[in-house]
Amino acid sequence: MTDATQGAETEAEEGKTIYDELPDAPPKKKLKLSWTGKIGVALVAFWIIMVIVGPWVAPFHEADIIADDSYLGPGYVTEGEGTHWLGTDYLERDILSRILWGARMTVGISFIATLLAYAMGVTAGIAAAVKRGWYDMILSRINDAILSLPTIMLGLLIVVAFGSSIPILIGTAAVIYASSVFRIARAFGQEIMVMDYVEAAQARGETIWWIIFREVLPNAVMPLATDFGLRLVFVVLFISSLSFLGLGIQPPAADWGSMVRQNLEGLQYGSLAPVWPALAIASFTIAINLIVDDVSAKSGGDLAKKMIS
Repeated sequence: MTDATQGAETEAEEGKTIYDELPDAPPKKKLKLSWTGKIGVALVAFWIIMVIVGPWVAPFHEADIIADDSYLGPGYVTEGEGTHWLGTDYLERDILSRILWGARMTVGISFIATLLAYAMGVTAGIAAAVKRGWYDMILSRINDAILSLPTIMLGLLIVVAFGSSIPILIGTAAVIYASSVFRIARAFGQEIMVMDYVEAAQARGETIWWIIFREVLPNAVMPLATDFGLRLVFVVLFISSLSFLGLGIQPPAADWGSMVRQNLEGLQYGSLAPVWPALAIASFTIAINLIVDDVSAKSGGDLAKKMIS
């Protein structure tokens, strides 16, 4: 071994520290789900696909009256038309087709309303946490006034006053549930604003918008994303409740909530017509809850650990 080689090895050994002996940190992995979470993802993915392609894969149009009688049982075959796999409703329409068409209204409208609620709630909540003072006080008092009103009652008042068009339904659900999002976003924002890295950014002279987008939002995104799933469930039930009361999606458009209400009479004849749309609502909402529970409950509810485990 030459002197040059020995000298290089000696320098390498002298340059080592105790930290060099520690193992490398494991690489970050994608979010892992248990089998219940995977079932939830599969169900949610199915209904999202039906929102997009439901009208094209449905056997019949949502308004077609093609059966021989009302409340026909599952599997009934209409001559010259086809099979009614889930039977027919009170107006002799195919239930399976109306459920597939109705996914656009129930799931699609609820998703848009939830996105709008989060856009308003997160923006106002984070701004209140960062600005503080009179700005926070005014927004919080307005938000408390909205929260103090019963959800369904407030929705009924707005719909009765302005009508039950789709834009009104979306706006109503967004305003009502933005108040809940505001409180959550404000709470996370206030918690993050007292962290050392935020105080360091303020000491460096960073602007408010820099702190919001570079420090606050990135650290609140996972809890807010988890809450988004639960909020979507509430909006689905809210829209379906209004439709059940006759003030939601109006005929002839198909909607799961209105389908339950319209076919309730079939129960006394032994028909499953109101059960199928109720199961559609249940399958979507339970699937989202399975995902949210799987993401947040494990590791003591520590979402950050869940992302790298």
